[in-house]
Amino acid sequence: MLELVLGGARSGKSAFAESQARLSGLPVAYLATGEGRDEEMRARIALHRQRRPDHWRTIEEPLRLAEVLARESAPDQCVLVDCLTLFLSNVLLGGAESEIDLLLAVLPDLPGHIVLVSNEVGWGITPDNALARRFADQQGRLNRRVAEIADRVTLVAAGLPLRLK
Repeated sequence: MLELVLGGARSGKSAFAESQARLSGLPVAYLATGEGRDEEMRARIALHRQRRPDHWRTIEEPLRLAEVLARESAPDQCVLVDCLTLFLSNVLLGGAESEIDLLLAVLPDLPGHIVLVSNEVGWGITPDNALARRFADQQGRLNRRVAEIADRVTLVAAGLPLRLK
């Protein structure tokens, strides 16, 4: 089962994805893509760590999602990726855009329950600089491509899940 959970900033998407992982009844591997490069990001990471059960295994990987997913996925395993948005930022800033195609190639064949979290960023004001516009466009494309192959897609707004697929 491949599941995509979308939402805006602070929409409750990560908490919803975590509940889906718990409901799977499977052991959970939490694949974190964020890096604590500043105080605000370190605080966000700490909040996510506090919410996770101690028995969930955490893997921190900012770029090589396809490789880690291929290694960690199993029929009796749930892998929660939080999040594709930070992964995309890391990829674009690190010049590793081939990682996107690798991820999209591996996703359809992964065993087990895979839950992917991603931000829906295209509903706001058009960014005023080229890098931000490129990021918003790439995020929209990535979300669309993952949604096409996902078995289930849920949009979370104001903490409320809306099943899209």
